[in-house]
Amino acid sequence: MSGFLRQTLRNVTGYVPGEQLDRPGIIKLNTNENPYPPSSKACAALATVSPEMLRRYPNPTARAFREAAAAVHGLSPDHIIATNGGDELLRLIFATFAEAGDRIVSTDPTYSLYPVLAALEGLRFEAHALDNTYNLDPQAFLRFACGEQPNQGPATIALIVSPHAPSGMLFTEAQLTTIAQGFPGLLVVDEAYVDFIAPEIGHNLLPCAQTLPNLILLRSLSKGYGLAGLRFGYGIGHPDLIADMTGLTKDSYNTDVIAQALAEAALRDQGYAMDTWQRVRAEREYLRSELSALGCRVYPSQTNFLLAELPPLANGNSRAATAYAALKQAGILVRYFDTPRLVHALRITLGTPEQNAALLRQLKPLLT
Repeated sequence: MSGFLRQTLRNVTGYVPGEQLDRPGIIKLNTNENPYPPSSKACAALATVSPEMLRRYPNPTARAFREAAAAVHGLSPDHIIATNGGDELLRLIFATFAEAGDRIVSTDPTYSLYPVLAALEGLRFEAHALDNTYNLDPQAFLRFACGEQPNQGPATIALIVSPHAPSGMLFTEAQLTTIAQGFPGLLVVDEAYVDFIAPEIGHNLLPCAQTLPNLILLRSLSKGYGLAGLRFGYGIGHPDLIADMTGLTKDSYNTDVIAQALAEAALRDQGYAMDTWQRVRAEREYLRSELSALGCRVYPSQTNFLLAELPPLANGNSRAATAYAALKQAGILVRYFDTPRLVHALRITLGTPEQNAALLRQLKPLLT
């Protein structure tokens, strides 16, 4: 490290993204990308971007995209902020609503970028352990977030991924609204995977985001809309929260004109998006059944990935670590987290039927 690095960052470990191997024939099932391409209407929107549009600055608030999102969700554009990926929204939330030294809380496990972003803002990050099935006890989380332990102090911001990563578990509206209503700080529900929830469940936090003054929902076009390469996300919340970020901490032109055009077109093509979501759900059920039949413990998922615990090796070592390495050698990438709670697990992004079949062919000998 250089001699100029901030003292507060010298012991911080940066976020480690999933591997992006640039080899022909690689099957990427490690970074939760949509296996299907974006809408053809989104791709066609590229042709609408003229040289004159490139010469000029983009709309500073992505007005056309926000109007499209408002129409899809039944909201006002004032409830929506467009960001350079969901990660920028997280940065904005920390920079806008937390003071240096504030306590920020989430679950264990959770999205591993949270503690990194907290450290960049000089915030104290603490995590509340989920139970052995990765379920969330709202009252226990509230006690933790509100700082009922001695010398702990209440948190300023709480972050919950739902559907949860890396387990895939969906926390219910009742669980999340109980926390929002009982927590005096700001609750951020990271809904990056919300598009893959089975529609028959009827899960919908949008009305809460309209009425509760301390709730922000994070949405992303990376997963459900097949646009991970575009880096476009958005937040949904009370207009006062949105105005604080838009007027004070958001970069002047944080999303570019190409991204705005493609994101708007993708969001307006709901029919195509919904079809891909259903295809992913069908593969989710198929792969869950096949992995379970091979002796894996597969957690219930409402996302585009599965968390599968592999039985340990005869000597007690992690079969998951061995399988991860063997799959990589065979040209299939999955995600392995070498942490105590996840040492025996692989997180597997759902691919196309052909990709999932290839995964199973390679995995079966490793489990039998």
